[in-house]
Amino acid sequence: MTKIKALPDVPRWAALAAHAVPLVTLPSGLWRLALVAGLPVTQDAELGTMSFWESSYVVSLSVVSELLAFLTLGLVRSWGEVFPRWMPFLGGRRVNPAAATAAAFAGVAGLCAIVAWGVYASVADLGPGIPASPAQDALLVACYAPLLAWPVLLAAVAASYYRRRTRAAGSGSGSGSGRQYGAGRPSASSWV
Repeated sequence: MTKIKALPDVPRWAALAAHAVPLVTLPSGLWRLALVAGLPVTQDAELGTMSFWESSYVVSLSVVSELLAFLTLGLVRSWGEVFPRWMPFLGGRRVNPAAATAAAFAGVAGLCAIVAWGVYASVADLGPGIPASPAQDALLVACYAPLLAWPVLLAAVAASYYRRRTRAAGSGSGSGSGRQYGAGRPSASSWV
């Protein structure tokens, strides 16, 4: 069995969910990159139909969404509890569980809003649509459907992170449990 990289006190399901998030965003990013490359993912996907700025936007969207998905791993790894030393001003300080959880749930809310808008726009037939054959439509759905799992997985991992970090903070003072990563490090302000 493959070892999933996570802190020792992270539940296995949370580690698997966190590692699944970058994987569920990958197909849609690859579909967009195929579109930019001129591969036949739509009927009008010919090389050179997109301007430089459109291509740059589509590639940037793919890269940014994948980077945001990778941030979920911070909820199960050490850099989600103590900022890495290389970070200016924050390196070595503890991550505030409430702030990290709030950021994660803000991401969940944003993702839910994007999903709701996408469903509404599709049902209301807004926008020009993407001319495609049935096979191209099936490919589009297969590549974008996994994105529906992103907010669900992120919410579950964020709730687990908050429960684990607040439980460890509440029981760790003076009890010698030693289960929390970064014990003994200098404490940070309440919002770092």
